[in-house]
Amino acid sequence: MQDLKHILQKKSASGFNILTDCSKNRRLIPASKQVRPRLFTLKGKRLRRLKPVLLFIAIVLSLAPLCVLTLNQTKLTGSQIRDWLASFTAPTPKPAEAAKPPVSVTRFEAASALLETADIAGAKISARTPEGLQHIFTIQGDMQRRVHDFMAKSQVPYGVFVAIEPATGRILGMTAYSSVDPSWAKRSAYDLYPMASLFKIITASAALENHKITPESVIEFRGNSHSENPRYWDLNPRGRNNRMDVTYAMGKSINPVYGRVASDIAGKSSVMESISRFGFNQELLPGIPAKQSKAAEPTTVRDLRLMGAGLDHDVKISPLHAAVIMSAIANGGKMMAPGLTSSVIDGKGIEKEPFTPRELRRLVSPETSASLTRMLSSTVLTGTSRKAFHDRRGRPLLNIPIAAKTGSINGTDPKGHYSWFAAFAPIQNPRIALVALVINPDKWKIKASQVGEQALEEFFRK
Repeated sequence: MQDLKHILQKKSASGFNILTDCSKNRRLIPASKQVRPRLFTLKGKRLRRLKPVLLFIAIVLSLAPLCVLTLNQTKLTGSQIRDWLASFTAPTPKPAEAAKPPVSVTRFEAASALLETADIAGAKISARTPEGLQHIFTIQGDMQRRVHDFMAKSQVPYGVFVAIEPATGRILGMTAYSSVDPSWAKRSAYDLYPMASLFKIITASAALENHKITPESVIEFRGNSHSENPRYWDLNPRGRNNRMDVTYAMGKSINPVYGRVASDIAGKSSVMESISRFGFNQELLPGIPAKQSKAAEPTTVRDLRLMGAGLDHDVKISPLHAAVIMSAIANGGKMMAPGLTSSVIDGKGIEKEPFTPRELRRLVSPETSASLTRMLSSTVLTGTSRKAFHDRRGRPLLNIPIAAKTGSINGTDPKGHYSWFAAFAPIQNPRIALVALVINPDKWKIKASQVGEQALEEFFRK
């Protein structure tokens, strides 16, 4: 058995060669013959190849602290570095933005803005701009004042009036009043409202233009004369239907007659052609701030009948457009561009921009215009406006033949009952066409036909 001394000597004698590091190849060497380990050294070609690498590593290690210190001090972000690099290159010039054209105001719009503060001297109305331009209006001051005062005295919630000279398009009157919202009056002639039974004029023109009816044509229908439900308008196969000619039905504004004219006689395509010809769904009056009148194409027979009778609440028109339509019918079917000023006078007294009549389009043929006039003449004689133009004994208040149409419908903007009156006179040689709209609550103040009567009485007073 080996003693402890020999065991310790053997353990201390075991060595480790760094070039042959393998425990299985270890050898025990006596202490007297133990070889000391030697460091690994490079000589010759190996040393020459390694020198440049070592030099590079030394340089990098020496510069690293300096770089870290510089970055910490400057704290440059990526975008700052890119901006710094971009500063060495010439900036690309940005293209100049195109100058926006100045907002131009048409002559009509400028005159319309001045109308509220215009001076009325008898029959003449004028207004001066801050630049010294004097606008001479085509409006008749006496009629304008009377209509406005009548609506103000009656305290109508909402009322608007427009009158036009049929042959030229000169606006003879344009005023409004509201006891509820005074700001409403400023835009009232240009805004849209349900057209109501004024649409019966378009329905009749669609059938007349296609020679489907004459003013003497008799239409059969079933149900009440003022029924608003097309379900009851179809003919009874057993007979015993109501019968009425289209002229009397126009004056009395009979819904079933014109509902059936639209669906069963004129047809949807003819009605839509008339809608387009009369200027709906398009810019009809360029340079004038009136909104585009609206009339969507009906999708069912029921909708077509409601439209033809004037019961479609979504068929909307401005009072100015309605007045232009009445003016065109009075003018043999020719629609003239409406004008608000006869001339503009500069600071030196020189007249500029004199009014020149301009035809916009033809709505209907002269024959259709004449037929519509005959049909519309019954409104004041025997129809819905008889009371407004006759005294209690039935005597006419005006000895002038008048062609007219009324409309009545409920609306929501503003809320109330809408009363329309559209007319022109005299029938044989029309000198004025007008439209009045009055919106009442449940308790009525006045009707639109009363506003029209006041205007016509003042116009033909002299």
